[in-house]
Amino acid sequence: MKNILHLRSSLQGAASYSIKLGNAIVNKIQEKYPESNVEEVDLVGIDIPHLNPDVLRTFFIPKDQLTEAEQASIKLSDQLVAQLMAADIIVIGAPLYNFTVSTSLKAWIDHVTRTGITFGYGESGPIGMVTGKKVYVAMSSGGVFSEGPGKANDFVAPYLKAFLGFLGMTDLTVFRAEGLKVPGLKEHAMDKAIASIEID
Repeated sequence: MKNILHLRSSLQGAASYSIKLGNAIVNKIQEKYPESNVEEVDLVGIDIPHLNPDVLRTFFIPKDQLTEAEQASIKLSDQLVAQLMAADIIVIGAPLYNFTVSTSLKAWIDHVTRTGITFGYGESGPIGMVTGKKVYVAMSSGGVFSEGPGKANDFVAPYLKAFLGFLGMTDLTVFRAEGLKVPGLKEHAMDKAIASIEID
């Protein structure tokens, strides 16, 4: 049995290609692991706040020294970290907006990046503490960014690979629904993306 965490970060709701692709990935995982539990998290719907100085400061205070107000301010971050740690498999819906990830996904990233909890530092540099997990990214884009001239402007897949690797999640596969606005490609883009899904 696997615990699957499906993070959705699209602004498009039911019309979202990244959500459709993410759902297809989750379905494939469930076919392989039929006893799995799935936790769906709509990062847009829960309206994760961007970090502010007060919340950031609490990240560096020992838990037993936090005031009640500080504990309340860090509660969401603690919940997001707990969800991440409990998952065996993470599916991240990542539409490409203006060449990068959505602000809701970036806010999630900021809240789960916690010194001494999800990463630390040793004599040789940073040490990721979120290990033993498989990550699938459901990326969508109007243009083609996996190859050709658009590749240099893809700041989604390389960024997520670097960030997740920093936290210790190095087993990552990206599935792309791309060319969704390109005539001649858009007609079959989703079918091609879903057909490409292979679960390790």
